[in-house]
Amino acid sequence: MTTSLPITNPPLVCWNCHERTVGTHFCGSCGKVLQVAEHSDYFSMFEMPRKLWVERGSLEQKFLQLSWKLHPDNFVNATAEEREISLKRSSELNDAYRTLRDPVGRVEYLLAIEGARKEGQSKQQAPPELLEEVFELNESLDELREAKSSGGDTVTLQHRLEAAEKHFEEKLREVDSQLQAAALDWDKAIDENADQNRRGAIQSKLNDLLNRRSYIRNLVVNVQKELL
Repeated sequence: MTTSLPITNPPLVCWNCHERTVGTHFCGSCGKVLQVAEHSDYFSMFEMPRKLWVERGSLEQKFLQLSWKLHPDNFVNATAEEREISLKRSSELNDAYRTLRDPVGRVEYLLAIEGARKEGQSKQQAPPELLEEVFELNESLDELREAKSSGGDTVTLQHRLEAAEKHFEEKLREVDSQLQAAALDWDKAIDENADQNRRGAIQSKLNDLLNRRSYIRNLVVNVQKELL
């Protein structure tokens, strides 16, 4: 996989010494912890490009290093302002790590900061090619609920729903595979400095796949609840 050039963040003005610094977390002049810059995002906090392939081990190692450096315990004798900055930075670092270590969360976050995340107009609207299957699934769910409330035989209905659960879990794996492929397309576009049209097309595809995944995932969860 192509290795991107190092990320260079724009210079900041340190709140303490008022010198300009290119440090991400600490001032290069006085060593004080820096406030979070307005332009900062989760990727830049880890000095990473806005790409969707992440080496989990490297991310974790960087997180542990920064967690130790930014931990509030290291600032107990600092000024009140620096303690407050440390608390905020430590909290945001945890949020960033939780998001970036999750492949789906990473895609959602990238689209959000790129201004491209658009959820489906109706989360209850099934993808056209799944309409018939979803209709049959909902019928089976209604029948099972009715059988449970009336004390009827639920065994056959449960077997039918277990088969449906496996079927839609397979659909979910298919979407995850497509999402992974589209994520690789995005990273390639970044490496090649592709134009906005190409990037926009990939973002649109990623967005559609996220919506499809969310819908199918909800179907699986609904079936699992009824099978409990």
